[in-house]
Amino acid sequence: MANPSPILPGSTVGVLGSGQLGRMFAIAARQMGYRVHTFSPDSDTPTGQVADKEIVAAYDDLDAVRDFARNVQVVTFEFENVPFATATAAAEIVPVRPGGLVLHTTQHRLREKTALAKAGFPVTPFRAVRTIADLHTAIAELGLPAVLKTASFGYDGKGQVKLKTAAEGEAAIAASPGTEWIYEAFINFEKEVSVVAARGVDGSFRQWGVIENRHANHILDLSISPAVLGPQAQHDALNIARGVCEELDVVGVLCVEYFVAANGKLMINELAPRPHNSGHLTIDNSVTSQFEQQLRAVCGLPLGDTTRHSCAAMSNLLGDIWQDGEPDWAAACAIPGVKLHLYGKAEPRKGRKMGHLTALGDTPQEAAKKAIAAREAL
Repeated sequence: MANPSPILPGSTVGVLGSGQLGRMFAIAARQMGYRVHTFSPDSDTPTGQVADKEIVAAYDDLDAVRDFARNVQVVTFEFENVPFATATAAAEIVPVRPGGLVLHTTQHRLREKTALAKAGFPVTPFRAVRTIADLHTAIAELGLPAVLKTASFGYDGKGQVKLKTAAEGEAAIAASPGTEWIYEAFINFEKEVSVVAARGVDGSFRQWGVIENRHANHILDLSISPAVLGPQAQHDALNIARGVCEELDVVGVLCVEYFVAANGKLMINELAPRPHNSGHLTIDNSVTSQFEQQLRAVCGLPLGDTTRHSCAAMSNLLGDIWQDGEPDWAAACAIPGVKLHLYGKAEPRKGRKMGHLTALGDTPQEAAKKAIAAREAL
């Protein structure tokens, strides 16, 4: 069957969600001559500040969702906790890319891990937990320590508990009756990496290589491109990412997050069916950013060149940085090769992502050093 006609510049793209990912997507879309409408329950949002139109309505107001879809030519989403019913309602009117099935699979950790395991991809060992009895079975089969995660609505460490004892798991389950959980074996990994990749309407595939990620308090703290990784692990990471995109029939950007064991073996930790925090550095170090690529993919345009023109590192800026007053932006910007990106959020709160710094360098190590120094200068 022939590929559908591309959605050309001058058209309107709808975004479900209105955070910083939508903002950076909207900037890329506006740059290429598209109009952008955003839909979320909030107003004066990071995306709304740069979109042509900000629709404020609840995600479960499906009539409002359909009205939104009637005024755009294609819909995408900027975070995976948009309800499946919302994406389905929009899809009655216009194409939704990535498709609702991708959203349905990846917004639920148990569905995601089950689908990946069934398709033969390497994943952390896991068990479904709904009751205390399930918990004890999981402990007997996978051991302790372990990580207990809510199956739905978790990100940046939310909805997960590291367990050292059965009692800790029992307490978490008792405190949240009726919650569906996933119990994962604790992995003694050497590092965490990700592959941000894109797949087009025609099945074409592009990626930005392997990126190393370092976390603090379960929130991404620093990303470094390219990751220092053995050639076999690099090859495996890219191959697996391509396989996942094909298995899920992704049209758009998808990030695969991995644990890397000391022997170089990879295990998928999580998927994100959208541009990803670790890919923000592609704005400044690649011919085509992850956000432009998302636009190209969902509009059916040829995917862009992902060649890296420099090494880069990205450091997240959390609300904690504002605790002693306005940060010293001039000090960070004075460091050569450092780029500042702020998300337009009015209220800095502890742990809230307010922006990021990207630092460019001749080596990953140099870029990482600059990114850390720039943040410390704030």
